Amino acid sequence: MSVSFSNIPSDIRVPLFYAEVDNSMANSGASSLRRLIVGQVNDDASGPEIGRLVLVSRTSEAKDIGGNGSMLAAMHARWRSVDVAGEVWCLPLKLTAGAAAKATVTVTGSVESAGLVNLHVAGQRVRASVVAGASAEAVATALAAAINDAIDLPVTATVENAVVTVVAKFKGDLGNDIQLQLNRLGRVNGEVTPAGLTVVASVMTGGAGSPDVVTALAALGDEEFEFIAQPWTDSATLDAWKETMDDSAGRWSWAKQLYGHVYSAKRGTLGELVAAGRLRNDPHVSVHGFERGVPQPVWEVTAAWAARTAVFISADPARPTQTGVLVGIDPAAASDRFTLTERQSLLTSGVATAVYNGGSYRIERAVTTYQRNAYGQPDDSYLDSETLHQSAYVIRNLRSIITSKYGRHKLANDGTRFGPGQAIVTPKVIRGELIAAYGAMERDGIVENAEMFQQYLIVERDPNNPNRLSVLFPPDLVNQLRVFALLYQFRLQYPDAA
Repeated sequence: MSVSFSNIPSDIRVPLFYAEVDNSMANSGASSLRRLIVGQVNDDASGPEIGRLVLVSRTSEAKDIGGNGSMLAAMHARWRSVDVAGEVWCLPLKLTAGAAAKATVTVTGSVESAGLVNLHVAGQRVRASVVAGASAEAVATALAAAINDAIDLPVTATVENAVVTVVAKFKGDLGNDIQLQLNRLGRVNGEVTPAGLTVVASVMTGGAGSPDVVTALAALGDEEFEFIAQPWTDSATLDAWKETMDDSAGRWSWAKQLYGHVYSAKRGTLGELVAAGRLRNDPHVSVHGFERGVPQPVWEVTAAWAARTAVFISADPARPTQTGVLVGIDPAAASDRFTLTERQSLLTSGVATAVYNGGSYRIERAVTTYQRNAYGQPDDSYLDSETLHQSAYVIRNLRSIITSKYGRHKLANDGTRFGPGQAIVTPKVIRGELIAAYGAMERDGIVENAEMFQQYLIVERDPNNPNRLSVLFPPDLVNQLRVFALLYQFRLQYPDAA
């Protein structure tokens, strides 16, 4: 008998017809690239989901878990505004120790003519209607009521002596990132403080603390997530993610093969962001640095960036994510946006950039924080996050082929005279399989230079372990069009045309 069966015994004597089904040659399914949102719940939230992975398909479910206006709910809503079809999981976290951020909105004077007080909180507009003759206390009371009626805001409000105090719904230093902006859209959009009133908003301050990410990361287990959005960029949090994702014992290691990429964001000045970027050196984390004037909070920017990347990479892991629109994220005022020179500084410091073009806030380049090799020398091998997604795609593709077709095969030397149908594989068979797989990926636009690949590909039987095949697989990844340089050398007239 030369055909290898998995289940039908060779000594069966009972007649007549037996068939076993083998799907090893039919697998053409791609891996599901799952998404993960790591976000904080409100201080008054409770439930068994906190601290555990949970599949959340609808934003209403995220609100049930984290509370209205919670970081988790806002991140999920922002994600779904970009990625409507992806499988989204959440890891809800709650901070018990720390302090909530606060700010005040102080009203003075009295209303001379009826109008609206326009306060933007975390990018969402709150409008309080005021009548002529209303006192400062009445205006402040109306504004506080409008804030509390907007249940999806990340703050609550109280009022005393014409001063509105807003408090974040959750503890932590990220609460300081909530922006309070009066008349952000300006007079041209009908936003102007009614005559006779003076309204002054302070900045959110006093928020302190961040979740214990080390404990939270243990909840991930060995679940695969290709796109991970988490908004904290303090050194302790990013160090914990670096250890979780690393190539030696983390999710990118040979033993786990879980892969994935972490996306985050940070608000700051050019100097602050450059200094922060130069402190990091992790190929598996991308941090988008954005201007102080962007109205949306850092967790929404993080979610929008990761969601846009998830949509693009899921469609084609080799295409650049540049120009991708971050739906719902507004730019800073025109005079406050980073210039080309400043964005170049960010990109050379491991900080990803976005730019406002065509009426939308768009990804410019999703670099990682990796900048130097083990000897401290400049290294651009992991410059762009797309390279990591491409590599994960290639490895998963090869893993699927080998495990589907050769999961229970015998191993023999090249030239062994085994009968047709035997479940035996040789180095040459595997080499042919890898070359065919490379050709398919080349047709799909993931890799290039198949001829050179064949020259450098090595498949050999390990001389010290007869049960092991060792392979050097050297793909030439397709690159992304990043820069188009044109020399416009004009003439008033060609000499021959004179």
